[in-house]
Amino acid sequence: MSDCLPEDCERLLLVRDRAARATAIVVVHDTRLGPAHGGIRRWAYAGPDEAMRDVVALARAMTYKCALAGVAAGGGKAVILDHPELDRAAAYRLVGRTVEQLGGIFFTGPDVNTTAADLRTVAEATRFVATDAPDGPGDLAAATADGVLYATLALAEFLAIAPADLRVVVQGLGAVGVGLCARLAERGARLFVHDILPERTATVVAEFGAEPLAAEQVFATPCDVFAPCALGGALTADVAASLPARGVCGAANNIFADERAAAVLHDRGVVAVPDFLANAGALILGATWNLTGRRAGPEQLLRIGETTREILRRSATEDRPPVEIALAVARERVGFGGGAS
Repeated sequence: MSDCLPEDCERLLLVRDRAARATAIVVVHDTRLGPAHGGIRRWAYAGPDEAMRDVVALARAMTYKCALAGVAAGGGKAVILDHPELDRAAAYRLVGRTVEQLGGIFFTGPDVNTTAADLRTVAEATRFVATDAPDGPGDLAAATADGVLYATLALAEFLAIAPADLRVVVQGLGAVGVGLCARLAERGARLFVHDILPERTATVVAEFGAEPLAAEQVFATPCDVFAPCALGGALTADVAASLPARGVCGAANNIFADERAAAVLHDRGVVAVPDFLANAGALILGATWNLTGRRAGPEQLLRIGETTREILRRSATEDRPPVEIALAVARERVGFGGGAS
């Protein structure tokens, strides 16, 4: 895996439990602003190299997410390589032991395919994990949905569209995607939805009056906002060149499959809110709890909308993709150089 070892990461640990047939990778990207924060993703990767690239990209994005959210923390991430013979509980305990050995420089929590029960298993092996305990940080998925909503409303304002007039395509209907649908439906938005699990789509259609989309319709349905809420990499340069949307704002991490996609959208006048800005709600809740022992107040989540407005304003003024502006601001705050100007 030497071809994907990152130079900018502080710690990178590949750990195995041979008896459980479990392999995990834990990355601490940067702790200059504070201890690293990032969830545990369980996924059927093609192999360790693919998993390595994913976990490094996710950890790096968490560093920028913390900086942009004004949280005194850095970025980290963990992934478990899923497969049919995996001893799931043992795999999560393996991650827990690894996090505990890091001694508090990395706090972990939920991510794709990691449930509340999985996190309770992690907590058997480490103190440094957010769970759904009544005395914990609060509902992390709800906080993420709140943050994406505030960013979407700021985007709609920038596009001069009233919330009740919004047409939104939501791709991915996990806890956050469904939460976003509920919040948008309350404001009268018209929803078009798709998930790889048909029962999820059917539930959202029934509960919120959404219109179902087949997989081939997701990137072809005209809308005001395309909301990627599944896995990252949804937007390739080719998809960006024809996406029939006025804006993009969702909960997925690393939405761009390649660097050209953001520029293609910008050149077409499609306004894309940086994912690590929009989806910071869970991070804000978890980090606030870990660092202060207090629950984050609603005003902290509302700042996501305020920051979105500022980034979009600068993007328009400087004629640069919003993600470039956001990265420059975040990198300057962390101390990477290449400031926000």
